[in-house]
Amino acid sequence: MDQSTSHRFSYGLIVLTLVVAVAAFYGGWWAKGYVVDPPEIDVTPLFAEGEIPDAPEVTILVADAPELAEGELPLDAIFALQTNNSKGFEQAVEVVRDGWRPGYLPMLLETARFSRHYHRQWMSRVIDDLSGQNFEGDSDRAWRWAWAQDYEPHPHYGLFKARLYQELDPRFAAYFEDDTQSATIRLDEVRWGGVQRDGIPPLKNPEMVTADAKDAAYLDDDNVVFGIELNGDARAYPKRILAWHEMFKDTFGPEDNPVSINGVYCTLCGSMIVYDTVVDGTHHELGTSGFLYRSNKLMYDHATESMWSTLTGEPVIGPLVGQGIKLKPLHVVTTTWGVWKKKHPDTTVLTLNTGHRRDYGEGVAYRSYFATDRLMFTVPQTDNRLFNKDEILALRFGGDDAPPTAVDTLMLADTPVFQGTLGDTEYVVLTDPSGANRVYESGGLIFEQYSANDTATTRDGRVWQVTEDALTTADGQTLSRLAAHRAFWFGWYSAHPDTELIQ
Repeated sequence: MDQSTSHRFSYGLIVLTLVVAVAAFYGGWWAKGYVVDPPEIDVTPLFAEGEIPDAPEVTILVADAPELAEGELPLDAIFALQTNNSKGFEQAVEVVRDGWRPGYLPMLLETARFSRHYHRQWMSRVIDDLSGQNFEGDSDRAWRWAWAQDYEPHPHYGLFKARLYQELDPRFAAYFEDDTQSATIRLDEVRWGGVQRDGIPPLKNPEMVTADAKDAAYLDDDNVVFGIELNGDARAYPKRILAWHEMFKDTFGPEDNPVSINGVYCTLCGSMIVYDTVVDGTHHELGTSGFLYRSNKLMYDHATESMWSTLTGEPVIGPLVGQGIKLKPLHVVTTTWGVWKKKHPDTTVLTLNTGHRRDYGEGVAYRSYFATDRLMFTVPQTDNRLFNKDEILALRFGGDDAPPTAVDTLMLADTPVFQGTLGDTEYVVLTDPSGANRVYESGGLIFEQYSANDTATTRDGRVWQVTEDALTTADGQTLSRLAAHRAFWFGWYSAHPDTELIQ
């Protein structure tokens, strides 16, 4: 092989290696088959060559054109940046420049995400010029800078998002098109997650079988499951399935007293939360909105199309905001299949018969994401007390005045019995050899031992049986289970930057 051929071979090998590396990183995400490929937004240039009007007419596709204050930036000027004509692009830039405010940067960043490759280079220069920064095409840096500014969005920013994202899924428009609707979070932090509404399909009343059934044989004892027991009904939901669906809707207990629940698994932030979906007699049918807030999935309800926070169980955008609605979190434990079925021999478990075709192998979904500490979507800030994807136990009790509190699960693994006080509640965390954490009221008692036979002993010599609902004694005393769930540190901290971390 001569030297030039050798160099060509080496160069080709390097390129091939890079392609494989990129494919390996992103493959877990795009290979799902239901992710929407971001389209090139079809926008007809709004300005004819050489004749850009002083006040371009606004054309809103999802609502009547709103009234604009004098000198206010027309939304169509932002969309006109999508023109493939360089002269038209420069004309649109001048209109944007005339009406520019720093709070409008998110509109440029969102538009740029769906630009053709050469448009992104143009947009990068415009973004740097108008913001007075030097992001050099690094959208994560640009987003963090935008979020660090006072929130002063375009007066019709909601309509902008409605128009932009309805090109991906017409149903998206309903989340944003009413500029007068209430919101408790910044709209510029609501990011599209790469899927259509319910594009990550929830499981509704999924098929369950007993632990010894043939259809449960796909599980190995070390597979991670999310265990729930309500009204004496124990069920296991394997992580390997929920990583593909991120939500299940199920009903527990007897027909005359059922509990309707939503189990929400946010794969990106590592949280599995179970909510009672009935509030004051109203059942809220929830789904996957397709959007994220600080890398946490946002849900939506079918009745009003309000968007809900996964972490708080509250509406954050739309008609239901401010009505005092808050889903009640229920207890759930992250454990292994072998440990769960030993504790609950009568448990049922999800089968692979979900009605969807996925590779449900253990650890297959999001393998590359879980393998590094990198984030798929940037967040305003992180905290280096723990690595981004270190797991914490989020405590969901203590009253409205209790500060957000997270406990390092590595510390809990070395401390099978851990006690503390949160707000007006004294608690004890019991961690078994599998690493599963359960939190109970302590009632002011001092717990000294947690044994392998599912009993805990207090300093006064009493022996407490550890169940999913409560700690109980032979003479009928009880200490109730408290709501808590695991999450990645970055996901919890980004939503609760004032959180108290116990290490």
